[in-house]
Amino acid sequence: MAAPFFSTPFQPYVYQSPQDAVTPFQILGGEAQIVQIMLKPQEKVIAKPGSMCFMSGSIEMENTYVPENEVGMWQWLFGKSITSIALRNNGPNDGFVGIAAPSLARVLPIDLAMFGGVLLCQPDAFLCSINDVKVNNTVDQRPRNVVTGVEGFLRQKLTGQGLAFILAGGSVVQKNLEVGEVLAVDMSCIAALTSSIDVQIKYNGPIRRAVFGGDNLVTAILTGPGIVFIQSLPFHRFSQRIARAVTSPNMRENPKFFVQIAIFFFLAYVVIVSSLILTDV
Repeated sequence: MAAPFFSTPFQPYVYQSPQDAVTPFQILGGEAQIVQIMLKPQEKVIAKPGSMCFMSGSIEMENTYVPENEVGMWQWLFGKSITSIALRNNGPNDGFVGIAAPSLARVLPIDLAMFGGVLLCQPDAFLCSINDVKVNNTVDQRPRNVVTGVEGFLRQKLTGQGLAFILAGGSVVQKNLEVGEVLAVDMSCIAALTSSIDVQIKYNGPIRRAVFGGDNLVTAILTGPGIVFIQSLPFHRFSQRIARAVTSPNMRENPKFFVQIAIFFFLAYVVIVSSLILTDV
């Protein structure tokens, strides 16, 4: 296996586009990171709504609608935004803009030209981009790859030759898979992968357990060649831990919960029966 070439640049880094345009940027912070991008006059950054943290006085921000060919029905059904924000430097001098991760996440700079112009990501992975980057939400039509949760139905597809910044939770590991090399990864821990990787879904228990929730029940079997970015703390797993801590450490330690559920179903049954009797009368 080849040594990973990916690393998070905490020092100022320079991106050179295929048109030889140079754009310096810097990733700041430890867990909830910020990417600071330097913009020359008339240069712009496309970012997801609500991600702008700070910007110089010469930067102007405007909301733009995503082109129709980049908006799918699933994006609307799952409550995804169909707008983006464009941050453009309209001043005569260089400016800067800071784009922040919306949660405890690391910012990964991805040069799409190094990945063949295509990268498949987890939902809501896209943060911002420079130059030629298009974001599409795609659905995996293969029935065996349909799993519970939004991650099983919707994936973000980044295409183009520009620089994209994506989000990943916790620590990030890059694996370079050779031809025929197999890697098993928890479904929710996949932050991004190249389109050349074949993905097969394996259930580690009855499907009904996956439907009603559980940890490590769905495993993705990845077959190379290609590159995959693995995250140690997916956002939905982090949010589930918080929700469990707020509601109850363990449902078995909260017997009142089951009593409340039983009372709810009994009252619902009484209401339905009563409505049927009144209708017959």
